Amino acid sequence: MHILLTLFWTFLKINLLSTSGSASTGLLYNEAVGHFLTENQFVQAVGLATLLPGSDALQLAMFVGYTVAGIPGGFVSLFAAILPPTVIMLGVVTLLHRIQREAWVSRFVEGLTPAVAILILTVAWKIFRGSAGEFIGWQTLAIGGVSLIALLLEIPAPFVLLACGIAGTFLFK
Repeated sequence: MHILLTLFWTFLKINLLSTSGSASTGLLYNEAVGHFLTENQFVQAVGLATLLPGSDALQLAMFVGYTVAGIPGGFVSLFAAILPPTVIMLGVVTLLHRIQREAWVSRFVEGLTPAVAILILTVAWKIFRGSAGEFIGWQTLAIGGVSLIALLLEIPAPFVLLACGIAGTFLFK
């Protein structure tokens, strides 16, 4: 029961403190790696969640919950992940109908953008470097470079991830 409460609190906190799927992935990395998952498990979970249709944040919640405590853990983590945005959205929609024409609202959102971008870049760098700042091999650089080019060419991310996963099976032996 203690682990289910820990999962509930973790995902409740993550979804109360993050503003998007990408930001919640960064917070989940900080909360889960070393506590619930290894770094390799986290990378696999992010890759799998990105390939599947739907919300990455919810899929990651279910993955972590299931990995830690089976089916009950998956359900508890999912519930904790959807509770804050659901309750907050109901409140925000009510409030926005009253203040939607206020200029400070759009400036507030603009202020969030750089912080979220830096959070995403920080987590991406941690994942790219690997645990304990391991040496980055040519295979990692090649797959990363090809991924960047493909994404800049606006190839859908699930296709890029799938192709890089297949390439990784041959390059990392």
